[in-house]
Amino acid sequence: MTAPTAPPAHLRLDVNASGRPDGILTAAREAERRGMDRLVVAETSHNPFVQLARAAEHTTSIELATGVAIAFARTPMTLAYEAWGLHEASGGRAVIGLGSQVKPHIVRRFGMPWDRPAARMREYVQAVRAIWHSWQTGERLAFRGDFYTHTLMTPAFSPDPVAGGVPRILVAGVGPLMTATAGAVADGFISHPFTSVEYLTKKVLPGVREARARAEADAAEWTARPFEIVGSVLTATGRTEEELQANFVDVRERVAFYASTPAYRAVMDTHGLGELHEELHRLSVRGRWKEMGELIDDDVYRTFAVVGEPEEVAREIRRRYDGVVDRLSVSGPTEADPMLMADVLTAVRDAG
Repeated sequence: MTAPTAPPAHLRLDVNASGRPDGILTAAREAERRGMDRLVVAETSHNPFVQLARAAEHTTSIELATGVAIAFARTPMTLAYEAWGLHEASGGRAVIGLGSQVKPHIVRRFGMPWDRPAARMREYVQAVRAIWHSWQTGERLAFRGDFYTHTLMTPAFSPDPVAGGVPRILVAGVGPLMTATAGAVADGFISHPFTSVEYLTKKVLPGVREARARAEADAAEWTARPFEIVGSVLTATGRTEEELQANFVDVRERVAFYASTPAYRAVMDTHGLGELHEELHRLSVRGRWKEMGELIDDDVYRTFAVVGEPEEVAREIRRRYDGVVDRLSVSGPTEADPMLMADVLTAVRDAG
């Protein structure tokens, strides 16, 4: 089976915004002013659909994406309405990035069911598409699956069709089942910030592309649209030595946190770091976060993150990711200046 062709030379650039109400409009305007391709808001302490809808009113061309919205916190119908509303408000600029989250959050925070997450995600995307098809065409809604059933849609509850087609759906993943699900049913795959080019190219993308090739061979309707690979790069940078050092420490602790998480063990194993993962996990259970960061040496750090001044970081990102991904974003310290991350992306564009 022939895999899809390699990503195009033109690397598209996405700006991450925190989604905080007091900063979203500035972030959106600045991203569009700089000519960035997409504004991305994750679902953390704020609803990304609400903040992106606000951004839609203050921008005209930049795509507006969830990166990611927590799929299993909602039913497919709930997600379908939120996404459709953003697509309408933005004039067709919505892109819906979905992630599964982990079981404790779905069960204990959102109070929703959790089982067979990859199979559930596959059906979730199919259900959302069935709902959108009903709204777009007026055809009867008749979706029946193992996890979800949607068979009732009356005209009073059906939104108007949208010009230009329904939103794109991207799926995030780390393990082989979820990443293959992205290739099988989504319009794109979003890589996790805790990854490496080696893990991405050797362990993830072959499965993604194989699943996508099967969907194309089956002439699945959504494969008429191009598939995209989205990279996310952990970045420690600064305009001054003090800012760079502070961000270096923050990102190192973030690397330690990810490296301690059982869900990301496969990433560590790819680099022969299984024993380090086990040690970090033991410390995390005891809440010894500072000690965890001190275990991340320079070699491990630079395997999973890019470090340096903005222009230096941009050159290294280009070296690592050109020809590997279609588009990328940079992910910095939790409290980093968002304009600093925009500076990095501007430098990445200029380095091309």
